[in-house]
Amino acid sequence: METADVIIIGSGQGGVPLAKDFAKEGRRVVVFERDALGGSCVNYGCTPSKAFLAAAHAAGRARQAKALGIHADVQVDFPEVMKRVRSIRNSFNQGVQKGLHDAGVTVVCAEASFTGERTVTGGERTVQAPLVVINTGTSSLIPNIPGLADTPYLTNRNFFDLKELPPRLLVIGAGYIGLELGQGLARLGSDTHLIVRGDRVLNHEEPDVSEVLVQALQRDGIHLHFHVNTEKVMHADGIFTLNLDNGQELQGEALLIVVGRKPNTQALNVAATGVELDEKGFIKIDQQFRTTCEGVYAIGDVADQPAFTHVSWEDYRRLKAILCGENRTRSDRVLGYAVYTEPQVGRVGMTIESAQKKGINARCVTLPMAHIARAIEWGQDLGFYRMVIDNDTDKILGATLVGYETAELVHVFLSLMEAGATWQLLEQSVHIHPTYGEALPSLARLLVGNEMPSCPNM
Repeated sequence: METADVIIIGSGQGGVPLAKDFAKEGRRVVVFERDALGGSCVNYGCTPSKAFLAAAHAAGRARQAKALGIHADVQVDFPEVMKRVRSIRNSFNQGVQKGLHDAGVTVVCAEASFTGERTVTGGERTVQAPLVVINTGTSSLIPNIPGLADTPYLTNRNFFDLKELPPRLLVIGAGYIGLELGQGLARLGSDTHLIVRGDRVLNHEEPDVSEVLVQALQRDGIHLHFHVNTEKVMHADGIFTLNLDNGQELQGEALLIVVGRKPNTQALNVAATGVELDEKGFIKIDQQFRTTCEGVYAIGDVADQPAFTHVSWEDYRRLKAILCGENRTRSDRVLGYAVYTEPQVGRVGMTIESAQKKGINARCVTLPMAHIARAIEWGQDLGFYRMVIDNDTDKILGATLVGYETAELVHVFLSLMEAGATWQLLEQSVHIHPTYGEALPSLARLLVGNEMPSCPNM
């Protein structure tokens, strides 16, 4: 049996920088990775999906430019699109590999499992260390639909291996992954159907967010099927057939399953080291990432943290600080995220509903995109900006931005909230005209009733 100073299981966006930092400090670090280095973000998450959407949204914007008097004949070279996606993915993956090598990290390419207290075995190697960090992430949850298991369905794991555009795409699930990839393939030319179990898409957001996205998806020709479940899946001669519980039958050349995520803990044998899981299989941690075994920590979505790369990265920063004696916790941050549909959804903090449920004396203001000069001028006026404030302290509690490139604009609120700023600071700011950001002070001015419209003569 080998010994090390640190064992890290999984090479995601939290584990890799942690491994490199410790190795550069002279510690012996061993990383176990059963799959491609870089975790889901690099290999089948952020990196390939956003490279894919760059092409998809370029095609979609070109088609919709007819509203501006531009009539484009859009021709999509799908194999070339996907070749570029995989090239970027491979480049990022190789960068992770080089970074670990240059830092002096030992990488074991094998599935890891605990075989004793803080003792990990993978392949032919068994390593023991006083410090173990679990960073194994999550994977696609596959529903128990009769017939599905024996078919060549897609998840975000193998989606980016597509080489030919499927003429028809069926998507089961309407969360952010389903909407991004579904809209993406629709904009590249697939006839796309979304099967939605409930009454709206992206149902963890406010209802009017879902309404805006439905309008956008329908503009792209996407067929939405609400209040339905898939009872059976068949696959023959390259065609999927779905039988829905409303009696409808849908067919397509590709089927994408995106109904949720499950923690990658099944093979870890965490009981051997005294680590407990919750009822869903996620690793139990306290506010300082400690598991139920001394010396074993867990970061990222395997510990039921929000499934975003920037959260995993922040977990790394906070855990490193904690291990160095600082008093940090996993919740001492303002959390934001985005959905990269078109229009985008940028979110941070609380909604009005969640604030009021906490007993906060809160109110919100909303400004439609159709009241913003830049949005009108660019023909991107679908959506709205919303801010939630605490009436008692005037502090900003949250924001929901739905519109063109709102994933960039939401950082204004992230910084203000991190600083504990009040809405008056935003109201007093002078933003450049004409920009999308100009409307953020206008949003705040709705709270004092003397808002000057961002679009002249409106």
